[in-house]
Amino acid sequence: MLDFRVRTFLCVCQTLDYTKAANLLHITQPAAHIRYLESYYQTQLFRYQNEKLKLTPAGQRLYQRLRTMANDETQLQAELLAPHQEMEQFSLGVTMTIGEYGIVKPIVKLLKAYPHLNLHVRFENTDQLLDLLKEGTIQMALIEGYYPEDIYMHKHYRKEAFIPICATNHVFKNAHPHTVKDLMEERILLREKGSGTRNILEHDLAVRGMHLEAFHQYVEVENMHTIIDLLCEDCGISFLYRMTAQKQIEAGILKEIPLDDFSIQHDLDFIWEQGSLYNERNEKISNLLASV
Repeated sequence: MLDFRVRTFLCVCQTLDYTKAANLLHITQPAAHIRYLESYYQTQLFRYQNEKLKLTPAGQRLYQRLRTMANDETQLQAELLAPHQEMEQFSLGVTMTIGEYGIVKPIVKLLKAYPHLNLHVRFENTDQLLDLLKEGTIQMALIEGYYPEDIYMHKHYRKEAFIPICATNHVFKNAHPHTVKDLMEERILLREKGSGTRNILEHDLAVRGMHLEAFHQYVEVENMHTIIDLLCEDCGISFLYRMTAQKQIEAGILKEIPLDDFSIQHDLDFIWEQGSLYNERNEKISNLLASV
């Protein structure tokens, strides 16, 4: 069981405000708990910068380690309270796109290899999955977007082609587009903010000194199936993983837009917190899932 001063430290790290932490924890002097930890570890954990509370590098390192311990404790408690303790508990998060198109076979293999596993699969966008990992709500995530590689262990799953796409009979505003810039007059179909698919496109545009607002029009949709259906009805163009539209491409309904300056192969990775007590188990499960 974690010390109550550690709980205070974690709360202050999340709020970066002593008053908010005090209200959330129903205590009067969280700063005293922090001073105790600073004395114990003989280092400064927080400092004020422009009147805002900030973690020091040492505080950031301690936060990462203690947060992992807190998440492990949450999982251990769930296992001990489970009605059938011989059943192992495991929560896997997957991004919406991968969940819809690329996770079934890995899950089937996992269930066959671990017949006594109680599995919870959570579908969220990339940013939400990273938050769930921090909270300890899930133990592992299959991520398509970008993530801080310095604080997560990872196992490579596979590479996927990320392509510009439209209806086969689409008529471009710029008659013969050869570059991303040539597509700016088109209506673009986008996933919501925080999704891995959108993050990848935004990152590529930023490298070019461009942004999504440069497109003439946009439609934001929180479901990849709907984006595919809109593409099939020639309602715009999009950028997405080839696997999501493979059937429509093979059927001749959709086509990749051939551009001279766009070629992306993006990594899909299983990730989990560094330093977890469950690291050995997570390694085994990620190796199994990635072997499909």
